[in-house]
Formats: sequence, structure tokens, C-alpha cells
Amino acid sequence: MVHLFGFWESRAFYDSFMARSHDRLAAAQAGTFKNVQVRLFEHRFDVKVGFSPQFADADVVRIAHCRVREDRVDHFTLMQEKVWNPAMAGSPGMLRGVFGEAPGQEFLVLSMWNSEAEHGKYRAERVERLALRTQLEADVASIGGDIVSLEPSWTV
Repeated sequence: MVHLFGFWESRAFYDSFMARSHDRLAAAQAGTFKNVQVRLFEHRFDVKVGFSPQFADADVVRIAHCRVREDRVDHFTLMQEKVWNPAMAGSPGMLRGVFGEAPGQEFLVLSMWNSEAEHGKYRAERVERLALRTQLEADVASIGGDIVSLEPSWTV
């Protein structure tokens, strides 16, 4: 499985690309992949410091894709901002991240780490306790994700 992340300066630039270039590029790539899924998330807030899509200092990215119950969106967002983000930001090895939202109560937390080992320490020490504190099970209808090892030669 491959995860590709694209970061756009603005929605206008994204819309322009989709209108002018996407179909031509997609046709040139026909047959080179199976089962592509695309999601577009709008930036809500940064995790730790001002997010920048620079990957040279990161070895892994953790993505958490959450579908949140409609009546729990405000609580989920507040807990992300007030509890989860400070916990991640205080973890050694966590570099920066971004919290995004898509239509339909869909959220993405993308966090960049300097090593899988450092992310593993955070996960082992804090995630279960934080999930209970933030009532994560009550908020989310489903959660999925992955830890993505970065391939520097794919960074453009």
C-alpha cells in the first residue's frame, strides 16, 4: 500500500489543477495503480507548530482517519485541540502535524515524527489513557490509519 499526500497553497489552486491538468495526467497513469482512493481535507489547525509540508527531517508520518458521529463533532474537535495536540506536541520526536476536516464528519490527523521508535513510545505511554480521557469511543464511528515510512526519493 502507498499513501501519497498533496498539499495545496489554496483551494483555488487545487480547483484550477483539477479543471486544467488532472484528466491529462490521470490518463497518462492509467494501469499503473489499483484501487485509488482520494480524500480532500481542509486545514483546521496545526499540531505543535506551524505546519509546513517539509519531510526532510521526518522518518515516519502517522495518519489517523476518523469518521465522527454527527452529534459529537464539536466535542471531538475540542478534544483534539485541547488534549491530543498538546500530548503529541510534548512527545520527544514529534515534529509537527495538521488536523483537517472533510465533508461528512470526516477528519484526518497527520503527524510527522523523527522516528518510528519515538512514535512508538508516545503510542505505548499515552494513547489508551488519552482515549479514555477524551471519550474517543463516544466520538468516533470509525477510525483507521497507518504509520507511513517516508521514501525521500518520492518527495517533490
